[in-house]
Amino acid sequence: MPTVAYLSNCFPSPVEPYVADEIRELRRQWVHVIPCSALRPASTQQACEQQAWRSETVYLQPLRPGLTIRAAWYGIRHFRQFADLADRMIVKGTESPFRRLRCLMHTWLGIYYALLLMEHGVDHIHVHHGYFSAWIAMVAARVLGIGYSMTLHGSDLLLNHSYLDIKLKYCRFCMTVSEFNRDYILEHYPAVEPDKIWVQRMGVDPPAMRNAGEQEDTPKYPLLLSVGRLHPVKDHAFLIRACKRLKDSGRRTLCLIAGEGPERKRLQRLIRHLGLEEDVGLLGHVPHEQMAAHYAMADLVVLSSRSEGVPLVLMEAMAMGKIVLAPRITGIPELVIHGRTGFLYEAGSLDDFVRNVHMIRELRSGLEPIRRGAQKHVRERFNRDSNLQAFAERFLTAIGARGERRVHEDSVLQQI
Repeated sequence: MPTVAYLSNCFPSPVEPYVADEIRELRRQWVHVIPCSALRPASTQQACEQQAWRSETVYLQPLRPGLTIRAAWYGIRHFRQFADLADRMIVKGTESPFRRLRCLMHTWLGIYYALLLMEHGVDHIHVHHGYFSAWIAMVAARVLGIGYSMTLHGSDLLLNHSYLDIKLKYCRFCMTVSEFNRDYILEHYPAVEPDKIWVQRMGVDPPAMRNAGEQEDTPKYPLLLSVGRLHPVKDHAFLIRACKRLKDSGRRTLCLIAGEGPERKRLQRLIRHLGLEEDVGLLGHVPHEQMAAHYAMADLVVLSSRSEGVPLVLMEAMAMGKIVLAPRITGIPELVIHGRTGFLYEAGSLDDFVRNVHMIRELRSGLEPIRRGAQKHVRERFNRDSNLQAFAERFLTAIGARGERRVHEDSVLQQI
């Protein structure tokens, strides 16, 4: 049975259910998976299932004093092992001095992580997202003499992509969630071998979501629903301004935003400034098991993000037969086909967003073919069970032969 360390920035996370899904599926395929996390989640956010995950997860923090010293000593004694990484960090990099210093710290954390994993006998490291944990995984894999791999979504590729070139260079394989992302990688990182970049789609459970949404309420005004963390990249301020435009045009709508995050206070001020206290509501974090009821009430599920992978929220809404409106960016058009499975607007254009909302309201009685098309599209291409099975099968094939790990670990221990 192979042993895989599965590393995330912060695990478990209620907004990243796919990490737990993939761990379960690998275990179902007789892989020994060790959940790992660079950061500890806030205990106040933990549901019962998440508490169970937390009890078995290997956390890098709090740091063990003895291992921190051993990791530093290993890095000093074996600096040449990381010479190419240091060259990329210090000499060839265009990143800020602060980011280079952080990367140096993450190199040390990668050695520390390798020492943590030695007691578990790991054959391969997989890291979800290409953020700082990917650098930690890359360094740890090098120390242990094993392979590592990544899954890339959206912002980790398009916005926060520091040192992604070298992470891609040394990973054994990289999964990404859309054809757009794969094309982007091959265009912007031409040195990467195309064969090791795969599209691996996320998915939802269409039958469960569809059955949960059979009951629909009819509010006085059309109800828009947006689901996502209150973060600048989600650009909920755009949506709030669109609601002001709709109200001023005489076509008032109600808008509910489900999610929590650092933008809450700014968004509350914007709502008050625009006089939309009775038109826009911030629901805060809504547990996933309660989301079906909110989808059921919505007339239109909207997305206003500046950057995305292929959002699960759109898949869930479409699986319930809900009409969706999303920006024409990244991999979203692979899910939302304009006029067939939903509607797209030009990113950043309030005029186009409002125009689409008006059009959808006018088409209200003729939207049934789009609802059915959305459900069919999700069922066939974004089905959770079949995509998870494909993920596990491809993953097992990719990690290939095993057996050199123990000899290499013994060699590392002798050098510390």
